[in-house]
Amino acid sequence: MADGKFATSVSCMDGRIQIPLNQWIKENYSADYVDTITEPGVDKNITNVIESLKTKVGISINAHKSDLVVVSGHYDCAANPVSDEEHIEFIKKGVAMISSWDLGVKVVGVWVDGSWNVNTV
Repeated sequence: MADGKFATSVSCMDGRIQIPLNQWIKENYSADYVDTITEPGVDKNITNVIESLKTKVGISINAHKSDLVVVSGHYDCAANPVSDEEHIEFIKKGVAMISSWDLGVKVVGVWVDGSWNVNTV
């Protein structure tokens, strides 16, 4: 069993967002560690990778006792080149979808802006 408090991040694979996103999660949710599940443009594609994400999120929750899932999107995403507003709508849909799995954990959505600041949506 892993020691410490875990959270789970469902994010784009873009390496530019990992450090600010993980720091934000740790600071705002008192997590010691962040399990990071990545897919290119995940905010747009979350519905296309449901079973894979469900399995990965389940491992994080069951093995590490994560009690938080953060769904994110970010500025300048190569896999999802749409407006900020469209990203935010995709994030909200992803949060709703993961919440519907009834995992017994908190699910939040965040937008990482062009200055690499993390903003709750």
